[in-house]
Amino acid sequence: MSEFERDSVLNYRPGPESELPLDAGEKVVAVFTSDRRRYWADHAAMAALGAVAVAVLLPLFGKAGQMPAGLVATAAAVGLRGWWLASEQFARRWQLTDRRLIGPQGRQVMLLEIATARRLMGDVQIVTKSGAKHLIKHLADSARTIAMIDAARASRAREVR
Repeated sequence: MSEFERDSVLNYRPGPESELPLDAGEKVVAVFTSDRRRYWADHAAMAALGAVAVAVLLPLFGKAGQMPAGLVATAAAVGLRGWWLASEQFARRWQLTDRRLIGPQGRQVMLLEIATARRLMGDVQIVTKSGAKHLIKHLADSARTIAMIDAARASRAREVR
């Protein structure tokens, strides 16, 4: 009988131990973590969108009488999702160094490879010159995060010249 091997992705645990180590002489400029208030505000927005979908779709399917149950179920599902994923989300962090942006699960983006950093609601999307995209989620101040990334990128560009 053949034997199954455990997929290494199942061994992932969020937090600092899943991050790449710093290189010699590399300095951390800032650490970006999820903001609890923003996290729950984002979930409230998802619940509101779900409620709108329920309010529009149930009458279209002739199930308008089930709207109260649908609204309660939508709010409960989004709330349960938020509760279930919160510990994982709050364990993740992104470190901005003088050379790169280090993310969870071994993700990294060299500062000079960043094509753009832009706001996506309360998040920051990093797009590299090769087209790879990374999302720093649920930030308290996404504009400040972008300014810090842009400043570090400009500083690195001056150092390399």
